Amino acid sequence: MHIKKIGIVANIAKEKSSAYVIRLRDWLLHQGLQVFLDDAVAIRIGESTGLERSNLAAAVDLIVVFGGDGTMLRVARAVCGYDIPILGINIGGLGYLTEVNLNEMINALGMIIEGNFKTEKRMMLDVVADRHGETVGEGTVLNEVVINRANLSRIVELETAINDRHLATFKADGLIIATPTGSTAYSLSAGGPIIFPEQNAMILNPICAHTLTNRPVILPEDVRVKVILWTKEQGATLTLDGQVSFTLKSGDTIRVQKSRYVTTLVASPHRDYLEILRTKLGWGGLPTGNHPDAD
Repeated sequence: MHIKKIGIVANIAKEKSSAYVIRLRDWLLHQGLQVFLDDAVAIRIGESTGLERSNLAAAVDLIVVFGGDGTMLRVARAVCGYDIPILGINIGGLGYLTEVNLNEMINALGMIIEGNFKTEKRMMLDVVADRHGETVGEGTVLNEVVINRANLSRIVELETAINDRHLATFKADGLIIATPTGSTAYSLSAGGPIIFPEQNAMILNPICAHTLTNRPVILPEDVRVKVILWTKEQGATLTLDGQVSFTLKSGDTIRVQKSRYVTTLVASPHRDYLEILRTKLGWGGLPTGNHPDAD
């Protein structure tokens, strides 16, 4: 794949993000490439022309994102209709999705421009919430769909079916339906398993279940999950990637399945997923000379 046109998106709330964008833009232009800016970024750095994110995705061969994993999730949802590679440049701590650090940026982009890069296809989920046949919320997510009890409600009852076959009615604070990418996000905090992102599967993970035998379940990628909310309290909230929320009422039905869309991420040339896991989770490295099994 030949990269000739590059789009830039940034979390403009981050300190110095404008300076990083200008630095990269000037370097890319010096390489003879075309550069397009997200409209918010263009306004921030005083440019007169910027593109809305879906239009940006249609115009470029690669999108570079300055920010953290939250910014990457927003971009992934905004451009999910386009099979466009996304490269995350982290301007905070190392992220699961923003794999390239600032000091690696120019080197990484140089390799990508030369065609020396790999991409990963990340599974996404489609979700639709219905109330008496009317859609009250919908979207596509990269990380997870979460049904949470409302602030004033007690535990909620979540009647859950797989391919229209009853699985269980969870009495819990909520339910997480996560992708492999999302397995290291909220689901991990709720005791869920880590699934390598190359695997296509779903995690069904009750949050603080009333019954201790309600445990996370890994489901095949092609199943359809249906959840009916039952509660006498103040309802619940449906949250997409922790960023978009809809209010649910008792009797609402939530349907989740694998999306036809994927997120295409450019893999870091400097580290693999195992290194990211070790770094983020604080796992030990290789044995030292003091290890009893070391030579």
